[in-house]
Amino acid sequence: MGGFGALLALTDTDSPLRGPLTLFFLLAAPATAIAVALRGLEPFGRVLAAIAGAIVVNMLVAQGMLAVHRWSVRGGVVAVTVISLLVFAPVLVRRLYGRSETLDKVQ
Repeated sequence: MGGFGALLALTDTDSPLRGPLTLFFLLAAPATAIAVALRGLEPFGRVLAAIAGAIVVNMLVAQGMLAVHRWSVRGGVVAVTVISLLVFAPVLVRRLYGRSETLDKVQ
């Protein structure tokens, strides 16, 4: 659902769902990436840290774009997507190469 919001924002489609789904994507993408990266925490702490981190990522992107006078919805969606992927990439690499903490404890 969030990916659909990003797609609507990037294609500049006139739809009543564009705003809510884009907002959902802007909160869900970084929150999911942060939650996956913090899997060692207890569930409540992980959810709280992920939501706070998502809000911080969005605020920093908005502040940075406004500071350099380059604000755009598309640019914000792309920037949040790239940051979320950069947070998620090391976790994915660790899982692909089998260097996860839980696997080391089991063996």
